[in-house]
Amino acid sequence: MALKTDEEIEAILRASRTIAVVGCSRDPGKDAHRVPRYLQEQGYRIIPINPQAEEILGERAYPSLGEVKARVDIVQVFRPSEQAYAVVQEAIKLRPKAIWMQRGIVNEEAARLAEEHGIAVVMDRCMMAEHKRLLEREQR
Repeated sequence: MALKTDEEIEAILRASRTIAVVGCSRDPGKDAHRVPRYLQEQGYRIIPINPQAEEILGERAYPSLGEVKARVDIVQVFRPSEQAYAVVQEAIKLRPKAIWMQRGIVNEEAARLAEEHGIAVVMDRCMMAEHKRLLEREQR
C-alpha cells in the first residue's frame, strides 16, 4: 500500500528503528549522506548500502542488501528511478515494513512489486523533510 497521508507516514517513522540506505554516500555534500546522518542523529540505526565503501557514518557498509543479516524496517532508496525495481526485488528478501524512495525517485512498477509482497511504499518524498515536519517538533 502506498503511504500518502501524514498519519500513515508518521506511523511508519514511529514504528521503525533500522533503515538500510541503498546508495548511501560518503560525501557529506550529498543528500544521500545528509539525510541518513540526520536520521542517525534522531536515533535510527543506519545500515549503509554502498559497494564502494567499507564504512559510512561510523557503520559498516554493505555492498548490497543481500549481504545484510540484520532486521530492517525501512529500505531507503537513493538510486535513480530506473534502478528502484531491482532494489525492491532484493529488498523483498529482508521483509521490511516499507520501501522509501527519496524525493525525485518514482517507479510505479517497483511500488507494485513491493505492495504485492505486503511492503508499504513511500515515493518521491524526502525522509528527513517528512521526519522534521511530522516528528521533530516533539523532540524539542
